[in-house]
Amino acid sequence: MTERLRYGKAFPEGIHALLDLGKTINNSGLERSLLHLAFTRASQLNGCAYCIDMHTKDARADGETEQRLYALDAWRETPFFTARERAALAWTEALTNIQQGHAPDEVYEEAHRELGDADLVKLTLAIAYINAWNRIAIGFRSEPGTYQPKPRTAS
Repeated sequence: MTERLRYGKAFPEGIHALLDLGKTINNSGLERSLLHLAFTRASQLNGCAYCIDMHTKDARADGETEQRLYALDAWRETPFFTARERAALAWTEALTNIQQGHAPDEVYEEAHRELGDADLVKLTLAIAYINAWNRIAIGFRSEPGTYQPKPRTAS
């Protein structure tokens, strides 16, 4: 697969705005592990190889287990995820696959119950964010395997 164009050079202001949204989401107080799961699951659903590669690498760098990453596409069939994570994954799937059911009430209600108002809005923005990146990476053919996570600093 050959990259189609350098989107960051073609419209840097737009990419910087999207990156700023990412910084806001990453600093919002949502658990990094929850964001990694949502980003990876949405990327799986969208078939974005670049983003799957990126977010699984970042998740591992932050301590996520191989077992949970391998089971992510079958999360409903495993005991590896908390009620909060399950609600977030269901909401991620509902919004990523919006054409299938338009975010059903029962999925919303469970997500709202587990996350509350503020975290549900934060997660919803995170889902919109990763879906935007999936479309950019797929559309412009970002090359999977090239991403390397930044070294994590101790908190």
